[in-house]
Amino acid sequence: MDYLKIVGGCSLRGEVTISGAKNSALPILASALLCKNPLRIKNLPDVADVKTLAKLLEHLGSETKWISPNELLISSDRIIHTKAIYDIVRKMRASILVLGPLLSRFRKCEVSLPGGCAIGARPVDLHIKAMEKMGAEISIQGGYIIAKAPSGLKGSDIVFDKITVTGTENVLMAASLAKGVTRIVNAAKEPEILQLCEILQKAGVEIDGIGSNELCVRGSAGELLDFKEIDVIADRIEAGTYLCAGAITNSSITLKNVIPNHLEAIIGKLQEIGFTIQATSNTLKILPSSKRNAFEIITTEYPGFPTDMQAQFMALASVCEGSSFIEERLFENRFMHVSELQRLGANISLRGNVAKITGGEKLIGADVMATDLRASSALILAGLVAEGNTQVHRIYHLDRGYERLEEKFYALGARIERLKEK
Repeated sequence: MDYLKIVGGCSLRGEVTISGAKNSALPILASALLCKNPLRIKNLPDVADVKTLAKLLEHLGSETKWISPNELLISSDRIIHTKAIYDIVRKMRASILVLGPLLSRFRKCEVSLPGGCAIGARPVDLHIKAMEKMGAEISIQGGYIIAKAPSGLKGSDIVFDKITVTGTENVLMAASLAKGVTRIVNAAKEPEILQLCEILQKAGVEIDGIGSNELCVRGSAGELLDFKEIDVIADRIEAGTYLCAGAITNSSITLKNVIPNHLEAIIGKLQEIGFTIQATSNTLKILPSSKRNAFEIITTEYPGFPTDMQAQFMALASVCEGSSFIEERLFENRFMHVSELQRLGANISLRGNVAKITGGEKLIGADVMATDLRASSALILAGLVAEGNTQVHRIYHLDRGYERLEEKFYALGARIERLKEK
């Protein structure tokens, strides 16, 4: 098993190119099941989650050809069966995204209950209730969601009790081949949702309300879609992580291939802390600050502060002046990185879903263990400023969502290397 060794105390400098967004690539891959023509997808991030979902599609019968690590040609006109098996699905929760397109296209499917990061309950009941509302009969047997819609899915009003990104994506894809109009109320508004809507719209699906919390989708009544070539949008969470790297080391770095509008909450918080951020249409540059102020964060759905950046800002808070507070409102177990940051010397106390981080304590390198994808990056950020050596173990979490992270950090001047456990 691999681990990362980081020697702290280096300042960073230079440029880093941001990869395609994992959270956009995954629903795009799932949507290939709705496509009648070979689909070319560019700017895919070379990460484990993308490879896992591509493997699942291959198992279902899709033909895939990797033109490069970041470009895929996929044909799904000859799907041979509709069972998403446990052995693949257990590796990531996003595998649930095949439920909507499979059920809508083939009127039946079996999808294993998903796995992934242990960051709290992300129930699939919202997905199941939506499919039932559209006419599906669903049961849970042997750890599988068994779904049938003998007459096909029908448009309906789907009112989500709670905003759900993957739930919104699943219904969007299911509704694209359904009969009639589906109205999605309390829909997620993340940039990844917008990209999926625009892709489906270009393929001929009528969608109203793109960018709002209410979407209306007129389905094709079973007719497969004609997709155009797709460029995956830039990863706003990867971009935010590198901005935090510049902030925690108080360095000047430039991010290329970004969409600044997608990072407004992150940029605003860094400016509040004391950093100057220079933006063009596709770059961001963070400049050092003479003072780093304490801050408060409440995680919430887009366009609010993203839960996927909470851990990285907790690491940053350890070097800010005074006490910072972070309230996690989306996932109840997303403070598992706290004990690992404390191993490095961070002064953090928890009360329920609120963390208090008192800055100014010297961080000292130690062996730490990644507990989920974003916790991995928070430990790396802390390791950049910790005195001595930090070893981050269980980095398979990291490989699920960050492309060539140690290479990118090394190019910026970090002393970081990937090693094998003895």
